[in-house]
Amino acid sequence: MQTLAVIGSTGSIGRSALDVARNLKERFKVEALACGHFSPLICEQIKEFAPKTVAINDPAGALELKKAFPGLEVSSGGEGVASLGDSADVVLLSVVGLCGLDSALRAVRAGKRLAIATKEVLVSGGELVFREARKHGAEIIPVDSEHSAIFQCLMGSGRESVKRLLITASGGPFRGKDKTFLERVTPKEALAHPVWKMGPKISVDSATMMNKGLEVIEASRIFSVPAEKIDVLIHPQSIVHSLVEFRDGAQLAQLSVPDMRLAIQFALTYPERMPSPVAWLDLSEIGKLEFGKPDMENFPCLGLAYEALKRGGIFPAVLNGANETAVTRFLRGECGFMDIPRFLEKKLEKTNNVKDPALEDILEADRFGRE
Repeated sequence: MQTLAVIGSTGSIGRSALDVARNLKERFKVEALACGHFSPLICEQIKEFAPKTVAINDPAGALELKKAFPGLEVSSGGEGVASLGDSADVVLLSVVGLCGLDSALRAVRAGKRLAIATKEVLVSGGELVFREARKHGAEIIPVDSEHSAIFQCLMGSGRESVKRLLITASGGPFRGKDKTFLERVTPKEALAHPVWKMGPKISVDSATMMNKGLEVIEASRIFSVPAEKIDVLIHPQSIVHSLVEFRDGAQLAQLSVPDMRLAIQFALTYPERMPSPVAWLDLSEIGKLEFGKPDMENFPCLGLAYEALKRGGIFPAVLNGANETAVTRFLRGECGFMDIPRFLEKKLEKTNNVKDPALEDILEADRFGRE
């Protein structure tokens, strides 16, 4: 039996990961949980899974938890959450933002398997995380459905045989809309994703196509492929999760119903495939699968992500930090939907690059992006 730490246990991915652990209880023992705030949900998770230790980012919440569970080992703050990075055989990281970087580094430096769903860590600090993973013999398995699909399609194939990666995108709630429409978009409209149920930040990223831009940067980090070999393909049904095109012209795709539990379970059990609670895909019921090119003109965030990837260095970290701030401002009603890419473009114009950034360079770039 392997031990499992779920960092971000009350979020969408964290809840799905615990559902996977629930169905594979003969395989995994939940050793540690981490979340941002005290809530009835974290209490329910503690009662069901009986973890050895729990971390809460909010110190006041940690005090509440200690009162509710007197014998439980509880830590708090960013350091407390980060400390769980090396607390189990498998660490699933699913927090939002660069705050997960310390947890990721601790996991790989301890030689653990890191099942990662936190885009921002790989976008801003991916080069550093993978460098440390190679040094310490750690495994990094992607949890995003798109990167999991590519990972699966590449099994048994050498990277030298890859011509390009094709990352699919649903197109979000505003597929086909023009700038006149997008200028008037409200936060409520941006949060209404047509396929996936996600948190507010990632839902807005999907609506602006920044989510797909971040995934392009992630794919470059994970699979050591340059921007020129990564394309985005609009696929509204979200059945084909991504494809790999090989140099002989063959394309391999991974298909399944849109359910994150499948990618999560694969990351936890790789290279084995275990029975899962996910519904079976019936293509005869789906009937038709559609594909198209992304609209880079009306959704400029995708192009900005490609630009940041090509420039390299600290540009992805600046882009990510600026995007987090812009999305927060939009959700608060402090700026418009199309102000997000305008804000990002200005930040990139003001950035002085640092090649091969160290941890302190990444953190400073993130701070500058948010400024």
